[in-house]
Amino acid sequence: MIKRRRALERRITMIAVVVILQLAATLFFLVDFTGDVRADGMGKHLLAEGGAALALLAGVLFGATQVRWLVLRARQDEAAVAAAKGALADLARLRFSDWKLTAAEADVALFALKGCDVAEIAALRGAATGTVRAQLTRVYAKAGVRSQSALMALFMEELVETG
Repeated sequence: MIKRRRALERRITMIAVVVILQLAATLFFLVDFTGDVRADGMGKHLLAEGGAALALLAGVLFGATQVRWLVLRARQDEAAVAAAKGALADLARLRFSDWKLTAAEADVALFALKGCDVAEIAALRGAATGTVRAQLTRVYAKAGVRSQSALMALFMEELVETG
């Protein structure tokens, strides 16, 4: 998620820079157009130049609205992810309580749900791999599943339930 956010922030920054450059060009052309009209009066060439400046201004306005939309969308996405994280955390706590997991088993189960293997869990907890295997076996038995993927599927099924 952090990589996605950084990529989005870079994209927003790049678009904002382009919009600012377009705005500078628009202002230049509008000032030039105004000066030319004052000096020479309106002609076909200046009419075309003015139309191009107005088109560029429309592009600037559109670009600015797109940057704003991207920022708002990014905020909505972050809120949705935060809500999903909260829902998953609440579900995990509820299920761990329902299954009467010990604190150590709940810790191991959470690492398993995050996709860690036995060796990673053991390293993270400072425990022996045999201890972690035994704890996972108890977690699976209490949850009524036989594997890490089945444990993950159990949680996903509850989160993605349809009507």
